[in-house]
Amino acid sequence: MNFLLDMGIAQSTALFLRAGGHNAIHLREQGLQRMEDEDIILKARAEHRIVLTHDLDFGRIMALSGENLPSVVTFRLQDMRAVNVNHYLSIVMKRYAKLLYTGVLISVTEEAIRARPLPV
Repeated sequence: MNFLLDMGIAQSTALFLRAGGHNAIHLREQGLQRMEDEDIILKARAEHRIVLTHDLDFGRIMALSGENLPSVVTFRLQDMRAVNVNHYLSIVMKRYAKLLYTGVLISVTEEAIRARPLPV
């Protein structure tokens, strides 16, 4: 899978994904720390990447766009340390692999993982 990590996600999560054989880039690695959310969506779509974020705006942008890609995984965890995010991300990748390719909004909390196919 190809991932684009937003600023709220630790750079070490990109390393975790790469170690698992995935293609992952963090905005900071490309000097794009100040990129606007809409531009991040466009970049992810053009590069066929799944957005990993802590920012609720991405779900809203995708819902209003009427598009089915990119998929967005939003982590709303109390503990946003990389080890915890990586744990939940592993679950998401196993449980929702097919939907991540076709378009989905996924919200991750400690209580539940919710998936909503795109477009909404």
